Amino acid sequence: MKKILVVLTSHDQLGNTGERTGFWLEELAAPYYAFLDAGAGVTLASPKGGQPPLDPKSNEPGFETEATRRFTVDAAATKALADTKRLADVSLADFDAVFYPGGHGPLWDLAEDPVSIALIEQAIQAGKPVGAVCHAPAVLRHAKGADGKPLVSGKAVTGFSNSEEEAIGLTNVVPFLVEDMLKVNGGRYTKAIDWQSHVVVDGLLVTGQNPASSDASARATLDLLA
Repeated sequence: MKKILVVLTSHDQLGNTGERTGFWLEELAAPYYAFLDAGAGVTLASPKGGQPPLDPKSNEPGFETEATRRFTVDAAATKALADTKRLADVSLADFDAVFYPGGHGPLWDLAEDPVSIALIEQAIQAGKPVGAVCHAPAVLRHAKGADGKPLVSGKAVTGFSNSEEEAIGLTNVVPFLVEDMLKVNGGRYTKAIDWQSHVVVDGLLVTGQNPASSDASARATLDLLA
């Protein structure tokens, strides 16, 4: 059985707006079931361990999907979410791939987290796929390849677009824009129309543009394990 480590944010403050953020429910739920339904084992982790913060907006009726509805009534899933492992206590050797759901939280913690950065670098060097969807490609910000260059340098990538961030009015709230960061680091960034599914695979790296890309990003990660 393939084992996949899903890494969630522990950050719950949306800049200095006074609003809450965290992970985006669909971006956890859709991959969680894509992996489980394919027969893979899933372990959830976060920098602080325990219950990661859910972006409250992502659980509003307008953002519900079949996967989010399934997740919220799934006792095993909610139990696993309430008790995520501390990222520093996890060993990459126990897993075949690593996957990062988005939400705005990762822009603040996982993007700068040395444990997460090392995990990504080690996974790629060990030939293990790394997937990230929506805002989660932020986690690649400081990751380096074996050549010392940014991991995304020269690679085809995607992630939450500047126009999508503009559409939700948070361009001046986030610490950096995912699209801009990927380009500055030498990534060959592409995007689809706002809010449409768009997934890019380059070698062991899988990136998805937005929440609609969650399921396809997970399936692309599974394809690399096949």
